[in-house]
Amino acid sequence: MVPGPWEGTEVMARHKVVGKQEIMPDPVYNDVMVAKFVNFVMRKGKRSLAESIIYDAFDIVREKTQRDPLEVFKRALANVRPVLEVKSRRVGGSTYQVPVEVRPERRNSLALRWIIQHAKQRAERSMREGLAAELVDAANNTGASVKKKEDTHKMAEANKAFSHFRW
Repeated sequence: MVPGPWEGTEVMARHKVVGKQEIMPDPVYNDVMVAKFVNFVMRKGKRSLAESIIYDAFDIVREKTQRDPLEVFKRALANVRPVLEVKSRRVGGSTYQVPVEVRPERRNSLALRWIIQHAKQRAERSMREGLAAELVDAANNTGASVKKKEDTHKMAEANKAFSHFRW
């Protein structure tokens, strides 16, 4: 066997580790989470439509609650962020739901996703009104997105016996 150029050197990985992309804060509220929220709402690259939906929803929140919509948004996110979730794990031919802690980035993305999902399912006339109502409900610790978080925590609590299968 002919020695190659790799002889005597450490084996390197085939792929580079991809870093997180830096997100610029949104222009109106100068907040990174609002910019991420715009990215979650956006479909087919229509950023201006997503921004108008969110900013109109924030205006509706300001009218309804007489409070700063950014403060309501932050409180809603804090109330919807999950701490635990379950992941499926195969052990010896059977699948267990193993409770695991949620990473901080995933907490935020799950919270944003759940708020948007339940805002779409609401009976309000438009996405703006549904999003505003869901944000107000989540800030008050009620609403479907908070219930989703509580259901996730209940499932993790119920499967606490399988936590020793964590990897």
